[in-house]
Amino acid sequence: MYFDEIIGHEHLKKQLLESLRNGRVPHAQLFVAPSGSGALPLALAYARQLLCFFEKEGVWIENPTASLKFSKLAHPDLHFAFPVATTEKVKKNPVSDLFMDEWRQFLSENPYRNLFEWIQYLGVEKKQGQIGVEEAQIILKKLSLKAYEGQFKVLIIWMAEKMNNATANKLLKLIEEPPKNTVLLLIAENEDQLLKTILSRCQILRFLPLPEAVIDNALQSKFHKTPQEAHQISIQAQGSWNKACQLATLDSQDEGFELWFVTWVRAAFKAKGNAAVIAELIDWSATIAATGRETQKQFLDYCLAFFRQALLQNYKAESLVYLQPTTANFSIKKFAPFVNQSNILEIAEAIETAQFHIERNANAKIVLLDLSIKLTRFLHQK
Repeated sequence: MYFDEIIGHEHLKKQLLESLRNGRVPHAQLFVAPSGSGALPLALAYARQLLCFFEKEGVWIENPTASLKFSKLAHPDLHFAFPVATTEKVKKNPVSDLFMDEWRQFLSENPYRNLFEWIQYLGVEKKQGQIGVEEAQIILKKLSLKAYEGQFKVLIIWMAEKMNNATANKLLKLIEEPPKNTVLLLIAENEDQLLKTILSRCQILRFLPLPEAVIDNALQSKFHKTPQEAHQISIQAQGSWNKACQLATLDSQDEGFELWFVTWVRAAFKAKGNAAVIAELIDWSATIAATGRETQKQFLDYCLAFFRQALLQNYKAESLVYLQPTTANFSIKKFAPFVNQSNILEIAEAIETAQFHIERNANAKIVLLDLSIKLTRFLHQK
């Protein structure tokens, strides 16, 4: 990736380039960004600038040999750490180095993709990726060596909030005082899941969701969408270029999520005063629980977005409603009256609590059934 390939974030590009030109490169930076907004591509572009360019008489010159290696993500001074899990190939002590071939292919296809897609790519949907303490030991060993080619060594830690406490604590000293000319780029979506001691040692850059106009222009340029098509997609993308790409190529998991959601709310609505329907909710909970935890969390995010869209529809904010269900005999307009100020906060809190428990390995079937029973009451609140 080069800076001019990054969609949006012009002020952040300028800030990073100026720090490099002024010789004031922070040794540890944390990019906090919503999913799909472009933190990893920007980190890659910044790393390329550090490793493949040099300044001569005020002009930045690219080293073609170094840049060729970087394009293949094989530059010897570029290092990665990212969430992994055991697989058929790696049965114990999974670390990033054992998945570099998959990682390079994954990024070459689309560097805006998210953790859920990475876990799917590895074929371990029923597991949660993490950055374990073995990873920290390898990082410390790598960065203790001198740079092979350039002035800098760069480590990119993607989804840094997936470091467990043992990993984070082991890396604290490195983040505070890294070896000379070592740059650490941490990328996270959930800043509050990182240790405060990590946050205090990093310069933080906060990304905003991409504006609709930026996504509009990119869709017209890269996918040859009409202005009307591009605008419709950009509304649904909610600031995520990754989501926009999925919608533009009709490659989204939302269709399956919609069917799960509709089945769920229909059963929950019928269940009040009808104990027999509880069996449907039990079966539904078992179905969702049989998927991976990352899938479950993504689905609950979808549910939360659907309820918010229904609330907007209920309060006549049609211009902000982008969800258009395709399930037979289900309309967001007919569903909207059941989502209002008397229950939306309780619904949102219940879904977020369920996500919290699933994240921490609670029994998903019990968590989802509990959420379903609560929903039977929420949907009937006047």
